[in-house]
Amino acid sequence: METQYYTLIEKQDFYEIIENKYGELAIFIDAREGLPQNPVLEFDGKKTALLKRDGRLAVKLDNIDADTKEPLAEAEFVMIAELNGKTVERVYGVPVENVEEIVFEGRQTRADELVKAKTREELLASFGAVRSWTNGSEK
Repeated sequence: METQYYTLIEKQDFYEIIENKYGELAIFIDAREGLPQNPVLEFDGKKTALLKRDGRLAVKLDNIDADTKEPLAEAEFVMIAELNGKTVERVYGVPVENVEEIVFEGRQTRADELVKAKTREELLASFGAVRSWTNGSEK
């Protein structure tokens, strides 16, 4: 597999991982500028995942809930929903790669939020969510 270098790594402080009745997972994060290109989600099987959104930007997901580890490790694909507040900016599928260690390259920052589409509640209803885990910074 080709090594990719990222100029920006953004830490996503609060995010949700949702499971529907079919065992499919969706991850709700803040919207980022621009469209993803060949995105992939790396998961270390512990508490951290890295959404490699494109060749420039990666999104770090820290403190993944313990109950989420197994479903995420077993998933081949997850749905990523990028939100601007409660409005869905974009939705796309990404393959999940289980890795032994997440390697962070680049500097850590945060992105601006963008424009509206449909609401988060509408997306949850159409996804058919049956379970939800709130993840991120520990309180």
